[in-house]
Amino acid sequence: MNSTPENLITAEILADIVSVSKSILLKWEKSGKIKPLISANGNKKYNLNELNQFPEIREMLESSWNTEEQIKPIRSYSSIELFAGAGGLAIGLEMAGFATVALNELDKNACHTLRNNRLKWNVIESDIRNIDFKSFNGIDFISGGFPCQAFSYAGKQLGFEDTRGTLFFEFARVIKETQPKVFLGENVKGLLEHDNGRSIETIKNVIAELGYTLIEPKVLKAIFYKVPQKRERLMLVGIRNDLIRYASFKWPAPYKKIMVLRDALKAGELYSTDVFESLGQKYPKAKEEILKLVPPGGYWRDLPNHLQREYMKGSYLLGGGKTGMARRLAWNAPSLTLTCSPAQKQTERCHPEENRPLSIREYARIQTFPDDWIFSGSISSQYKQIGNAVPVNLAFAIGRSLIALLNSIELKNEVNNSNLQFTISGKQSEQLNLFIEVPKFSIAIRDQINQRVAPANSN
Repeated sequence: MNSTPENLITAEILADIVSVSKSILLKWEKSGKIKPLISANGNKKYNLNELNQFPEIREMLESSWNTEEQIKPIRSYSSIELFAGAGGLAIGLEMAGFATVALNELDKNACHTLRNNRLKWNVIESDIRNIDFKSFNGIDFISGGFPCQAFSYAGKQLGFEDTRGTLFFEFARVIKETQPKVFLGENVKGLLEHDNGRSIETIKNVIAELGYTLIEPKVLKAIFYKVPQKRERLMLVGIRNDLIRYASFKWPAPYKKIMVLRDALKAGELYSTDVFESLGQKYPKAKEEILKLVPPGGYWRDLPNHLQREYMKGSYLLGGGKTGMARRLAWNAPSLTLTCSPAQKQTERCHPEENRPLSIREYARIQTFPDDWIFSGSISSQYKQIGNAVPVNLAFAIGRSLIALLNSIELKNEVNNSNLQFTISGKQSEQLNLFIEVPKFSIAIRDQINQRVAPANSN
């Protein structure tokens, strides 16, 4: 078997890929399910080529990433982004080929960031509740990461009007006013379980009420898309019902390898130079002394016992790993999920060698922002903008899939044998979900669905 450095991964990375704990990996080793390679100095690694029994790894080994990188729009597709933040999603979609018509954001510093980096972008700095989007009717594409909020049920199944007062309502209102061909909603993974699953069901019902078919929501792991960070985002892709018969969609293929912190901060495949110096937060002297004792990849449990108790205080006796506390990152692993501040006690992100939090530019690189993308505002505001962003390379990957989807709609070739399957669920809303995992659907099922769906727009 070929064991090039590119094909060798650590136990931590393997655990991240297949979504299990390292203790599970040890059980698999004992049972013979996986076989590690032990180097002369005792380091343990695994050969990707010997792990193709795992679907995630098989997809990496057989990836169509290089082919998908060649996807280009067959015409210019106009787009609007809502809750745009510092532009991580917008940059990635622009790289994929979308033509941004407008971006809406309320935070003034984030708006300055957008304007300063893209002078031609139409940045609408306002509360989304106060904006009428009807003038954008006929737009090709809408995207946005609406915040996860609870709905007030009062014992009933909710429709569009019942969600009024939430930012999802505003996201849905823009879709209703503009009638895009396709939309992308992105959110935290926790939305799937939020309010015991009722939030996502309400969102599905509202999308159906608006005349759109939802592709089954999928959580994308950023590490699969050339992002050196353990970050997961829930993606919701909707297609206008009158265009379903032309739609062909596939989630982006994973990259062939997992990027680690070294790829972000040092010259290599992601960036041509080492990260340049920039401003950043600093630790108080006492915390700095504590973190000097934490090894790369370590956290508070690596401290001497008396310092563990001193540092953790009352939390020392509580359950849970609290692995973000006194956490130092490692060069040979992806970063933990970036938060709005690298120096908060619960979510510390210490440099792998130096005794300080990650800097602004280090933060930006881990989110795969270009080095020339400059953030506005105070240091705290810049961290927040970066920490809240969608990683640029993840946005680029999903953007290519969306361009391919719009290309299929634009060509207007009816899909007779597709990898898309329509299923009807939900007694009241008859929500039409679009699942991509099944190889084909029958002509009879397709015709039955076409009879049920009333065209929302003839464009």
